Amino acid sequence: MKYWLLLLGWFTVSLPLSAQNARTPVEAARFIKLGNTLRMVDRTQQAIDLLLRALPAIQQKDQGQEAVAYENLGYAYSDMQNTAEAVRYYQRALTLYQKLGFSASEAAMRQLLNEAAGKDLYAGVDIGASGVKLAIFRTTYDNGFYAKDIRSKPLAPNVTLVSGSAQSFDAGRDVMKAYLDSIRHYNIAPDRVYMAFSSGINESLGKMPDKKKALYDMLSELVATNLPNGNKLTIDTALTAAREAELFMVGTIPRKFWTSTSCIDIGSGNTKGGYYDGNGRFQSISFSFGTKTLATQIDNKRSLAIDAYKEEALKAIRPLIDTTINLEFNKAGLGLQQRRTVAFGGGIAWAMTAYLHPERAGMTAVPITQGDVDRFRQLTLNDYQTLIHPDLSSLTDPVVRRKAEADLANAQNQFNEKQLIAGALLLDAVVKAYGNTSVAKRFVFIRDSDIGWVTGKFMEQLNRSYERAVAKGAQ
Repeated sequence: MKYWLLLLGWFTVSLPLSAQNARTPVEAARFIKLGNTLRMVDRTQQAIDLLLRALPAIQQKDQGQEAVAYENLGYAYSDMQNTAEAVRYYQRALTLYQKLGFSASEAAMRQLLNEAAGKDLYAGVDIGASGVKLAIFRTTYDNGFYAKDIRSKPLAPNVTLVSGSAQSFDAGRDVMKAYLDSIRHYNIAPDRVYMAFSSGINESLGKMPDKKKALYDMLSELVATNLPNGNKLTIDTALTAAREAELFMVGTIPRKFWTSTSCIDIGSGNTKGGYYDGNGRFQSISFSFGTKTLATQIDNKRSLAIDAYKEEALKAIRPLIDTTINLEFNKAGLGLQQRRTVAFGGGIAWAMTAYLHPERAGMTAVPITQGDVDRFRQLTLNDYQTLIHPDLSSLTDPVVRRKAEADLANAQNQFNEKQLIAGALLLDAVVKAYGNTSVAKRFVFIRDSDIGWVTGKFMEQLNRSYERAVAKGAQ
């Protein structure tokens, strides 16, 4: 704060004391600079006044400075929630950036105009092993990259599509119909909607091609009959684990953390993750089993009593650790070892966080430790009732308590006791595999990461478009 006060003082004494317009382009540049500084310290009206005083000296004389002034005026009016004025000045800046050939600045202004006008909404639909999930989100532009702001994420019912049963398909159709209603409600254009079978569905139902086709035909027909004006949407059925892991990284982890972070998503159908190497290429790891497919593998007929199931689960995880999990981590290369932060996604990491740390229900990034994983494993195997009924008496914040209660109810709906045991053993094995690397790891569960990859599709497109504009020499 002292820095800002000193800076403001220096600029103020160097400017004319009377509220007159800038007399020269040099003086206008000083006005623009101070105006932006004033906006940053919440003196927005003073910033607007100063920016308007800068314009007469540069209008039709210095289009670059004029465009910057309009852009900063747009920011200021946006801060004041005056959308009409923000849009007016963003449009003026856009027109000048187009004339100047500043493609990157032009792209940024288009994005800001879309945000201000409410035309920046996207929808992602994840047709996954445990059901269908929807995210409606807007994009935000910050320091040359795009991020997301989730506007709607309905609670996803537990629909085990990976089972391939007619009952699960019917339930999935009902959920999809409700989500299409939401997409229409928000008036989202078809080219801003991405629907895809998750890699877990593709791998599991890929072994049952007739059932995969039946699910695709049913959902495609539903999509076609529920969109107005003959618009069409396609459902991507070619997503691989590696590609989904990369989109998960893009949609979940801020760009500035990519060089220090790897990701792992333990889903219901499979497990996938990876990291970006020094050349910007995504290096992936994956296993063909997740929480629910592992539970099915342990008890295919669903006939084992719980004690017998626990014994079989412990037997089943041991060879998977040696033949698949550790082997995959060993093949992943030095980059995976060097990245200190591990971003966790997937239902089992979320369930563990909900049960063990209800007090963190409002946190976006929740630190988790080996101790948390050990406790989760122990409770799933030995004290299930204590696990699923944590003490909430210390939660005095009503917002956090309501969120924690909703998380607990949803976790019990998503995973039964056998699935929790399988997931806890898998989570433990993955965390220990990371522990075998040369650099100590910091594990973080990312909330809302379950829809990370479907949002990542558009984040990737926007960032690539911006980077292409910069590569053309834009300013």
